[in-house]
Amino acid sequence: MRILKTAIMGAGGWGTALAGLWGKDGRKIVLWGHNADRIGSMQKTRENSNYLPGIRLPESVHITSDVGDCAGADLIVVATPSTALRNIAAQLAKTIPLDAAILLSCTKGIEHGTGMRMTEILRETFPENKIAVLSGPNLATEVARDLPTATVIASEDAECAATLQSALGSPRFRIYTSGDVVSIELGGAMKNVFAIAAGISDGLGLGDNAKAALVVRSLAELVRFGVAMGGTAHAFYGLSGAGDLMLTSYSEVSRNYRVGKRLGEGEPLAQITASMKMIAEGIPTARSAWECARRLNGTTPITDQVYSILYRQKKPAIALEELLKREPKPEQS
Repeated sequence: MRILKTAIMGAGGWGTALAGLWGKDGRKIVLWGHNADRIGSMQKTRENSNYLPGIRLPESVHITSDVGDCAGADLIVVATPSTALRNIAAQLAKTIPLDAAILLSCTKGIEHGTGMRMTEILRETFPENKIAVLSGPNLATEVARDLPTATVIASEDAECAATLQSALGSPRFRIYTSGDVVSIELGGAMKNVFAIAAGISDGLGLGDNAKAALVVRSLAELVRFGVAMGGTAHAFYGLSGAGDLMLTSYSEVSRNYRVGKRLGEGEPLAQITASMKMIAEGIPTARSAWECARRLNGTTPITDQVYSILYRQKKPAIALEELLKREPKPEQS
């Protein structure tokens, strides 16, 4: 299958970065956003000043707020917030026929209430289409600046993954493939929760030793949780597990890390979120993951403490202290 037209749903930082990346060689890209005023400004300036100031989009990228402009796309890329994905998918299904289009989820999260992954929501809405997920240590700002990046595309259909790898990859955007959709998707979702914890540790001034231990134990928790959710242990040590966890836990550019750091410094969550232009996906994912862990009877101490800080107003210092006081045990558990 040849991909002649790509439609990207979501004109935030990530969707805009991907539009610039894939549109720079002149291919046909449609970038859709729901905010008509912002889209109007982007059409005039060719720049997303809210999320990626200074990055000009190629002329081959058609910027629109009309879902109908996505008709005829061979590839639909979903880069919306996780909390909006179901509604956007329903709107897309109602508005235009997708025929044989591939759907590629670039959204990282777990749905509140259902515990569904983003590709599961897409599968429910589009039962006949090929579906894949893209995830990895990919900061939108660096992708937009054409800095070297590696990522992974997973699909249950190996031919679909190979097609996307060939069509979307480049020397500066190296794509690996996988058939393990569950693990790749959960790695990308859960790392945001752990990045909040890492930020809290730095905000409290606990030092590099404590943070290193926290990140490693986060990886152990990710493997336990991911396997319980249907993933494969070894997959979480790749790009969309350990790789993304390291990036978001240590980068000052990471939204989730910054949320955690500000919490650790004593700033109220409501004040933090009110000042942000973009959603920190670790906030809704912490609640969804906490719910899933309860259903699975899983052991998720770091997720539990992040959830308590975000949703039960627990003091960050108390939460981290409780983690440190947990009963000692063998490392590989």
